[in-house]
Amino acid sequence: MALFTVRTDIRTEIKEFLKLAIPLVSAQVAQSATGFVDTVMMGRLGQEILAAGGLASITFLTLLTTGSGIVMGVSPLVAEAYGANQKTRVERVARQGLWIALMLAIPLMLMVRHLDTLMLQLGQPESLVKLADTYLDVVLWGVFPALGFAVLRGVVSGVSQARPVMAIVISGTLFNIVGNYVLGYGKLGFPQMGLAGLALASALTFWLMFLALAIYIFRHPKLRQYRIFQEIYRLRPKIIGELLWLGAPIGVATALEYGLFNIVTFLMGTLGTDVLAAHQIVLQTTIVIYMVPLGMSYATTVRVGQWFGQLDLAAAKRAGYVSMSLGTGLMVLTAIALLIYPQQVVGLFIDLRNPANASVLSIAVPMLSIAALGEILDGVQRTANGALQGLQDTRIPMLLGFLAYWGAGLTSGYLLGFHFGLGGVGLWIGQSIGLTTAAVFFTWRFREIISCKQLQSSLCSCTPNS
Repeated sequence: MALFTVRTDIRTEIKEFLKLAIPLVSAQVAQSATGFVDTVMMGRLGQEILAAGGLASITFLTLLTTGSGIVMGVSPLVAEAYGANQKTRVERVARQGLWIALMLAIPLMLMVRHLDTLMLQLGQPESLVKLADTYLDVVLWGVFPALGFAVLRGVVSGVSQARPVMAIVISGTLFNIVGNYVLGYGKLGFPQMGLAGLALASALTFWLMFLALAIYIFRHPKLRQYRIFQEIYRLRPKIIGELLWLGAPIGVATALEYGLFNIVTFLMGTLGTDVLAAHQIVLQTTIVIYMVPLGMSYATTVRVGQWFGQLDLAAAKRAGYVSMSLGTGLMVLTAIALLIYPQQVVGLFIDLRNPANASVLSIAVPMLSIAALGEILDGVQRTANGALQGLQDTRIPMLLGFLAYWGAGLTSGYLLGFHFGLGGVGLWIGQSIGLTTAAVFFTWRFREIISCKQLQSSLCSCTPNS
């Protein structure tokens, strides 16, 4: 009877998890298609534009994702308040989250505006930096709506109303594809703007998605009852402090993870344009795939957070392990597909029949094989981290992320790439080592936190954020 009850609970958790995960994963994959489509179209404009645009895109994405990580403190707090049936707290957390988005947007825009100086100091070719700057100077206007959308997405997910996110993001992605084609290539009477056109289409897409989700929340009967936009002018320092207490470590951890890929991209640039172009192909492919466990991690945070709000630790533990298992299984299937069809994937970005692209193809295929294997552990580490966020445990995971991404990942990648002569492939092996280490760390941390809470341990080292 007990075994039957456990199986029933697991099936129920899988069902509830998928209700959240499917729309969130779909939304993340569709949103990442913005960068994917940009990169595909960059490739059609030439290898130099692909290298420069890819460099600008991953640099901008690193900063934007760091900011999004900081505002993601909204999600576990809303999920906990929703689980505890605290409607007023849901409203207040959402409002202060929007204020944080605005306060973050201003310095981030200034940083994006001056990224060209940083790229030159890191040894990137001046010609590539000038091209990259044409992209960054335009796309920076999409920073605030992107952060605001992240806040609202965390709110609707936290109250188990994630379906509109999927529809809005898919619509935004289609708009971006059309905008890229029209503005980037100069169609329908518009001038050919190249990288600047791709950036403008992306910025407009961020605004479209943010406004669409805000209008949906304002008009939807169930979401409207939270009155998120009433008294939005009122600052509540205590709640802002709570959000930053949770969100700042998430942002730092995100910066560490994306920073690893960003630094590796800069290192690739020192190995030549062909290596950098091949790296951008593999990186943009893995970014799209990464959105699957990322979307699942958002659902994990909500499910664990809601059970945490109800003080049901057994259910929170079950929710965490269900998501990790599903994430791992799905990423195994994805890795198999990449290993079977590497040339077809590379062919999405460059013309394989053009002899000028032969060098890029020969470099990209082994990189893609290494990345495929790394994606399996990426599914584990991402969903495990989402479970920790649901328990509002963010500081220790931040430190563990530093050790994994920069200690194990960047160090091993640099040694393999430059001291053992493996070049770009060695750098990708290092990234995979970093993700593997993070998977081990985060899974261990989740198990320890749950065990200590269930035993009501008073050991300080076992409590969240200790």
